[in-house]
Amino acid sequence: MIPRSSPRPFPLTLVALLALAGCAAGSPTGPTPDTTPDAAVDTHGAIAGAAELAEPALGLTSIDAEGRVSHLDLLDESTTDLGAVRAPDAVHGDGRYLFAMDGDGVSIVDSGVWTWDHVDHFHYYRAEPRVLGDVAGGGVATVATSNSSTTGGTGLFFPESGDAVLLDTEALSKGRIVETFRLAREPGAGLVVPVGSFAAVAAADVLALHTADGTPTGDSADCVDPAGTITTRVGAVIGCRDAALLIHVEDERPVIERVPYPAGTTAARATAFANREGRPRVAALAGDDGIWILDTRARSWSLIPAPEPLVQVTAVDDADANLLALTRDGRVLVLDGETGGERAASAPLVAESLAAGASATLVADQQRAYLNGPVEGRLWEIDFADGARIAREFPAERSPAFFVQTGR
Repeated sequence: MIPRSSPRPFPLTLVALLALAGCAAGSPTGPTPDTTPDAAVDTHGAIAGAAELAEPALGLTSIDAEGRVSHLDLLDESTTDLGAVRAPDAVHGDGRYLFAMDGDGVSIVDSGVWTWDHVDHFHYYRAEPRVLGDVAGGGVATVATSNSSTTGGTGLFFPESGDAVLLDTEALSKGRIVETFRLAREPGAGLVVPVGSFAAVAAADVLALHTADGTPTGDSADCVDPAGTITTRVGAVIGCRDAALLIHVEDERPVIERVPYPAGTTAARATAFANREGRPRVAALAGDDGIWILDTRARSWSLIPAPEPLVQVTAVDDADANLLALTRDGRVLVLDGETGGERAASAPLVAESLAAGASATLVADQQRAYLNGPVEGRLWEIDFADGARIAREFPAERSPAFFVQTGR
């Protein structure tokens, strides 16, 4: 492995120590109702057998083209073999679990590392990693997760069979796959999105809300061609043809708000959202027309120009309003999230992967960005605040066809 060329991410600080001490002493905590439905029985994200840590156990968990799973520890740069799943067509991650999708279902991997967000401070855990098993369904599923890896639900929608499934995330955290509902819907595009102790099911141009056991709440909204979802501190976002739906919980009841695109816009709609986990501003490509920024606090869209054709964008939503983008020739750009102006650019890193149609993915946290090169056989850590500098480069023991950042 290449020697460390930068300090390890997120070192423990005095502030973090004081936050942990304050929590232990019973200081006011409790996540927002939108992201953690069971605040009354808050366990601070702990589960039996997990060790609480002083700092996050950040890692990059990857799956190669044959389905073999590896975990790269970003602190000591060691690599661990976690087992194998079926060869995936796509992978989704929530900071702890990997959901590997193929035409016959979803395989679930527990990386064994996660962070519990208490808004003003965090708790960090490590448990034994393991492959949990499979959920059967027809077609490559869309997966939607919340910001909690120990409470609430995880949504799966299978486009060929029309099965809409909600998994019990608390059961996942204990090594069990439990379906709290499986509803029959028309085959086609669809989403199952957890919202606190509820779930939104979008299919056949209608979004309907259900309780965790599948009982309809009676709340619904039009959602033509559902595509794209993400959860922020404000609530869950679902992309529709003419608007985004923002769903959150107030006074133990789900609320649906429509955030329409600006009047008169001809830009392509957003179909995939990305940001630094939990932050209120999210980014999406507007086709070749620019970049959409959705501010879930302000309930507003902004369309900013793209400096060149892009394949992916993600909002860091930090003090500098940084926006990260991956170009078609494999460079990482650091953009001004207000104007779209270029602040920095890397050299081409994943040109071969993109040319081959491989799944190169750009992920951002507060301090670094991470990128995989399936053809190049590399993972990169990028300091986007320092001129898109390559902070570390990791030759992968197995080609990282898909990866997610875990432990955050």
